[in-house]
Amino acid sequence: MIPRLLPAACLVLSAAALTGAAPQPEAASGQEADAAPLAFDAYLELLKARARGEGVSSATIDRMTAGLTPNDRVIRLDRNQPGSATPQGYPPLAPYIATHVNSERIGMGRQVYAEHRDLLARIERETGVPGAIIVAIFGHETSYGRIKGDFDLARSLATLAWEGRRRELFADEFVALLKIADKGYPRAQLVGSYAGAFGNPQFLPSVYLRLAVDGDGDGRADIFTNRADTFASIANYFRDAGWRRGQPWGVRAYVPQGFDVGAYRTRLVAPLCPRVHERHSAWKTVAEWRALGVVAQGGLADDVMVSLFQPDGPGAPAWLLTGNYRAILEYNCSNYYAMSVGLLADEIVN
Repeated sequence: MIPRLLPAACLVLSAAALTGAAPQPEAASGQEADAAPLAFDAYLELLKARARGEGVSSATIDRMTAGLTPNDRVIRLDRNQPGSATPQGYPPLAPYIATHVNSERIGMGRQVYAEHRDLLARIERETGVPGAIIVAIFGHETSYGRIKGDFDLARSLATLAWEGRRRELFADEFVALLKIADKGYPRAQLVGSYAGAFGNPQFLPSVYLRLAVDGDGDGRADIFTNRADTFASIANYFRDAGWRRGQPWGVRAYVPQGFDVGAYRTRLVAPLCPRVHERHSAWKTVAEWRALGVVAQGGLADDVMVSLFQPDGPGAPAWLLTGNYRAILEYNCSNYYAMSVGLLADEIVN
């Protein structure tokens, strides 16, 4: 997942993007103009001074910045993110789902879910976030912990801040990383994606500081290797994003032949990720959709507000999406990502 570079609720990254390869066909770029040239070493001194002013110890600053140089590969990857230019039209969803919700990922997800069933059940009772959604995120982000990236986070974030296109964002993340290091994490452990995300859930440092939690009572929120902490932190992310207990993310829908989905398109313009949200219909209750001939194929109460989504056009599969789908979009603002997470979660428990 390419980082959406939006408010903190959207700052996470997936395994597919660790090499800059993840498709984000709906995303539009909001890049800042290049900042004025400044030598890297001089800019690093500014970052160090800011970190010191925000309470990071001198010892941590020294060990996290020793020998730092710009990483040209990080700049190339960041500048070549797929989806930087607004595409014409949308790639079909079905091929993306076939690749990302395949038999291997489903099988591994079922294995992880079975192995941690009791833990996931406890977290679901506490947060309302289903265990299958948690495991699907874990699988989508890092292939169940197997692919987490090996970039030196301090070097990557300092490079991206210095490069200047999104200086304020990455300067914030660099200082947040030093605050994490100040908790006792060694620099050698603080590795991850080229854009600064790390650990099993691929949180950016600011997200870690805000939402990572201790899932097993040992006093640390270890999202590197500890699955209890990983699962509890993912659940906390979704709880913070407004996940509604007891509701699915969405269900398949029957759409009658000749139904004009476009007649019910939303008139709202989302302030963030508008190309993602413009593809959804206006919100109606399940009962209102049924009166129009659109019938939910799963258990949703008549008064639940849902939007209709038929990504591949007339005659292709359609879904009625609840507010919980929007919570998945908070993790990565892409319909392709959110649909694959929801569908993977469904397969994990079926």
